[in-house]
Amino acid sequence: MCPKDQSQHLMLRAAQVSLFGNVILFVLKAAALILVNSLAIATDLGITVVGLAVSIILYYSVKIANRPADLSHNYGYGKIEHVCEALEGVVLIGIALAMSFQAIMHFFDTQEITTPWLGFGFSVISSVINFLGSVWILALARRCNSPAVRAEGVHYQLEGFISFTVAVSFLLAVLLSRTALHPWAIYLDPAATLAVSLLIAFPSFRLAKHAFFKLLDASLEEKGKMEVMKQLAKYLSQCCEFRDVRSRSSGRNNFVELKLVLPKALPFTDAHRLAESVNHDLRENIPACEATVSIVPCSEDCAFMNSSRKCPYLSTSR
Repeated sequence: MCPKDQSQHLMLRAAQVSLFGNVILFVLKAAALILVNSLAIATDLGITVVGLAVSIILYYSVKIANRPADLSHNYGYGKIEHVCEALEGVVLIGIALAMSFQAIMHFFDTQEITTPWLGFGFSVISSVINFLGSVWILALARRCNSPAVRAEGVHYQLEGFISFTVAVSFLLAVLLSRTALHPWAIYLDPAATLAVSLLIAFPSFRLAKHAFFKLLDASLEEKGKMEVMKQLAKYLSQCCEFRDVRSRSSGRNNFVELKLVLPKALPFTDAHRLAESVNHDLRENIPACEATVSIVPCSEDCAFMNSSRKCPYLSTSR
């Protein structure tokens, strides 16, 4: 599990890697668009422009997300990561719809691709940069457990597949130009653009949907819930029961709240020590977790009493 300070450092490093990579990709694809008259490259460049803007937003979002809780935001600023994640998904969906429309229009007004070999070379280089960037950013995302960084890694990966698709279309155009099927080569550019649009639409929709649900105070994912149950199970023989166990996630931060039902006969110091132990185990075993454990006295209607058993610590004379 990554310490908080190291996690913040990794998030900032991922944002810097993303920003630097998108600047290089922007320059590369802008040069490609000037030299190669291609709608597919224009689409790829548009996605990179969005990626560059999101990288800048991500950098500042990471800084804000790492601010400590204050009077205005008692649970911290972690949700801004989900806002950044949702923004990326929504903008990519918009680009996919716009480019799909442009691709369909270009089927009726086709233009011949100039210097397809240059387009192929630029697209291959872009694809390599994107895939290398995605591997690096996703590795950092796993270490710092940041949804915004993970979304940026997915974006890079998606751009890699897009550039690869565009490269394949240029290669096919070159091959077709040397055969009797040459007249069909002009349709490859809009076809590749349409394929790219569909390629980014569905993952972007899933990304936006996931982020929006997280903004609605979604509980921990299944793995996190199972870990909560695992830690609480260790104390089943030391307390009456657990009530109102709730959890939620906010960016990379997780919150767990519960009521620890203890017998009235248990001394306050022992009850406090037990609550602190539960709190400690939850914080140590769930990434970036803040636990709130409340002590509630047993009114003899708990699970132990309902199952005809005595509450722990109660004497038989009671």
